[in-house]
Amino acid sequence: MRPDALVTTASCPAILVAAPASGQGKTTATAALARLHARAGRRVRAFKCGPDFLDPMWLELATGQPVHNMDLWMTGETDIRARLHAAAQEADLIIVEGVMGLFDGEPSAADLARRFGLHVLAVIDASAMAGTFGALAFGLQHYRPGLPWAGVLANRVGSERHAQMLLDALPEGDAKAPPCWLGAVMRNPAFTLPERHLGLTVASELPDALARLDAAADALLDTPLGQMDTAALARWSVNFEAPTLGTPVTPPLLAGKTVAVARDAAFCFAYAANVNTLRALGAQVVFFSPLTNEPLPACDAVWLPGGYPELHAETLSDSHASRDSLMAHVEAGRPVWAECGGMMVLFDSIVDTQGQSHAAWGLLPGVVRMQPRLAALGPQKLELPAGELRGHTFHYSRCETALEPVLQTASARGGAAGSGEAVYQRHALRASYFHAWMASSPAAAAALFLPEALT
Repeated sequence: MRPDALVTTASCPAILVAAPASGQGKTTATAALARLHARAGRRVRAFKCGPDFLDPMWLELATGQPVHNMDLWMTGETDIRARLHAAAQEADLIIVEGVMGLFDGEPSAADLARRFGLHVLAVIDASAMAGTFGALAFGLQHYRPGLPWAGVLANRVGSERHAQMLLDALPEGDAKAPPCWLGAVMRNPAFTLPERHLGLTVASELPDALARLDAAADALLDTPLGQMDTAALARWSVNFEAPTLGTPVTPPLLAGKTVAVARDAAFCFAYAANVNTLRALGAQVVFFSPLTNEPLPACDAVWLPGGYPELHAETLSDSHASRDSLMAHVEAGRPVWAECGGMMVLFDSIVDTQGQSHAAWGLLPGVVRMQPRLAALGPQKLELPAGELRGHTFHYSRCETALEPVLQTASARGGAAGSGEAVYQRHALRASYFHAWMASSPAAAAALFLPEALT
């Protein structure tokens, strides 16, 4: 859109699926709802609130469409506004999955809902409650004035009698009328989405992943929520404005460059927006799989995204063609950006949670040790001469190395100096636990893939 173009609006039903806390089943509910409407031939566009790699994979499976993240701090209001406006022009329904509890975090999912008028659908795990369900539903709806409200869905319900008790617990008046009571989903292991230490299991690893989503979508058919057609969804329509300043032009700082990106089950934490940013910078993006021992394709720079190298440590130990070609790339002075899991495999070894050591690739000195508990979590930023990269950190391992950091990220929430993530460097190889949202500063992102030093 040109900077001098008139502001336009696009209208579409839009809901934000939230919960009082993590673990309530909101990802399953979001994916089930998306799958239900996609199966009916409706055009569904799904988004994920906050930094996350795993939930978007399930939402993409449910919708058959790319899924992007939305975060008022990390991705920014202009990016969110542009994505919602674009989606509203082509979709019959927009679904945004929340993060943590509805009011948790700064900014929270509730902040996103209020800023853009997204109607909140609260999913509550009611498996161990009856009357308290009404108090939770009432509190979520009224805690913050001006919160657009869709209604409440009871999850993991034990029986029809239990569902009636939950409905009876809602306050008298409008709370019991549609659309506030959106039904009850019975407890059923057939559509449980399995988890591991970083969150949900990757959808592509489960041969029955789509069958699980279909089973969850079928369960919604028995609820008022699942019986809503296009006309009924219209009650949640929102007018989304296009950004008034248009989309900034990305300078072609990587024009003529080829960036090789690791992509397989061990290196799967790559935002689609990051790949799009590299292409907007002028780079040609090619992919390779270290798990299948593919050598680097011809390239000028490499990106090793995060993922699960610890789950594939034995296979990666034997990926000599990938390791040796990457080592030659680094010795030739060509750039590498490795983040989180992509960094872990570069050290001498990875020690798993059972204490077993696995040889890694040895491009950086040190040992990575898996931890039983979360080692770091939260929004982070990396200040570079070319600009500020925003992103986050989320890992269950710790790095033991004699390397001195060349840079340090900072928490978006402030905090003591040195509390961020280290950035290590060897030649033009840069590595950190920091996950960058490259669209936050394309110029700074380009610097990661150029041979010049970052400082």
